[in-house]
Amino acid sequence: MTNVVLVGTLDTKGVEYGWLRERLLRAGVEVMLVDTGIMGDPRVPADVPREDVARAAGTELSELRAAADRGAAVTTMARGAEATLLRLHEEGRLHGVLALGGSGGTSIATRAMRALPLGVPKVMVSSMASGDVAKYVGSTDITMMYSVVDIAGINTISAPVLANAVDAIAGMAKGFSRAARGVLPAQLGTGARPLVAASMAGVTTVGVDAARERLTELGYEVLVFHVSGTGGRTLETLAGQRVFAGVLDLTLSEIADEQCGGILSAGPDRLTAAGRAGVPQVVSLGALDMVKFGPPETLPERARFRRVRVHNPSITVIRTTPAECAEIGRLVAGKLRGATGPTAVCIPKRGLSTLGAPGGPYHDPAADRALFTALRDGLRGSAAQLYDYDTHINDPAFGRAAADRLHAMIRTRRAAA
Repeated sequence: MTNVVLVGTLDTKGVEYGWLRERLLRAGVEVMLVDTGIMGDPRVPADVPREDVARAAGTELSELRAAADRGAAVTTMARGAEATLLRLHEEGRLHGVLALGGSGGTSIATRAMRALPLGVPKVMVSSMASGDVAKYVGSTDITMMYSVVDIAGINTISAPVLANAVDAIAGMAKGFSRAARGVLPAQLGTGARPLVAASMAGVTTVGVDAARERLTELGYEVLVFHVSGTGGRTLETLAGQRVFAGVLDLTLSEIADEQCGGILSAGPDRLTAAGRAGVPQVVSLGALDMVKFGPPETLPERARFRRVRVHNPSITVIRTTPAECAEIGRLVAGKLRGATGPTAVCIPKRGLSTLGAPGGPYHDPAADRALFTALRDGLRGSAAQLYDYDTHINDPAFGRAAADRLHAMIRTRRAAA
C-alpha cells in the first residue's frame, strides 16, 4: 500500500488538510496526518498528534505554550516533525510527503522534508514559493508549488492548485513505492560506477561536456551541477560527505559573484569541501571573467558603465576587471592551499568562457593574466599542482585533458589506499 504523509498546523489549516486527505484517499493512497500546530485546537483529528511531535523534539507541548515564544515553538515543532518523518520513513510507512502553509508552516514542513533521503517524493504548496525558496529547498529535491492565494480556505483558485498537488504527490508516491528509488546521500557512490561531480554553466558547457563524456568512457558516472548558487552549495554538501570519487570543478563563477556582489553566489565556503574531505579535485577557472546580476534594470549603479552583456532576460553579466581578477585569484588560491587531498589546477590561457574566448566580447588577456598571476603566487609552496594549456576552456581537448588528469589522480589515490 502507498502511504502519503501530510504535515501541517491543524489549528490554522485543518479544513484545508481535511480536504487534502479526502482527495488523497479518493486517489487510492493511504494517508497519515501529522499535526505541528501549537496553540489552537486541531480542526481535524491527527494520526500523529502535536503532543507526540513535541516529544519527538525532546519537549512537552505544554512547555511550548507556556513559553509563548512563537519563533522557538516553530523551530521546536520543525525539529519534532523531522524526527517523526524520519521514523516513518525508516518503518516503511512513508512513500511521499505533502504540506501546505505560509512562512511558518513552510519552515516546519520543509525542514522535515530536507531530512528525508533523495528520491522520496516531497511537495510543498506555499504562499512563499514565488520568491527565493533556497532556504526552504536547500540541497534537496523538494518540489515547491506556489499557492497563488494564501492558504485560507478552499476557493475558486486554491481548489485546483491543491488538487494538482494531490495528483502530483499521489502519482509520485505510487511510483516510488513500486520502485523503492529512495537513496540516502551516504549510500551514493557505492554503485558499480564511481561518482564524479562536475560544475558547469552555459558559457562552459562545451568544455565540461567533453570532460563528462571522457569520464563516462573511463567508467565514471558524472553528476553535473549548474553553478546557480544552489548548485554549488549542493556540490559542496555532497563532496563533504565523500560520496564522490573525485571532483571536476571547472566552473567557479559563484566565487566571482560572492566576491563582487553578484546574485548567484554559493556562499563563502564554495571550493572548500572536497579539499577538507581529501577528495581528489581538478579545478579550473571557468566563468571567472564575469559577474552575474539580474535583468538590466536591476544593475547596481557601479556596474552600469562596465562591459555589460544580457545573458538572458533574467541574467545580465559584467566583465571582471584586472583588479577583481587578481583578488579572485588570491581567494581561489587561499581555498585550495587548505586541501588535504590531491589537487590540480588547469589554466586555459586563451579564455575562461564563450564570451572570453579570442574574438569574444569579454576576451581580456590583461585581466586573465592578473587572475593567473595571483593564483600562481598564492599557491607557491603548496601541494597543489598547476598545469597550463594553450587553449580556451571550451576546447574539447581541454575538457578531455582535465578529465584524464582527474582519472589519474583517482587511480593513484586508490592504489595507495
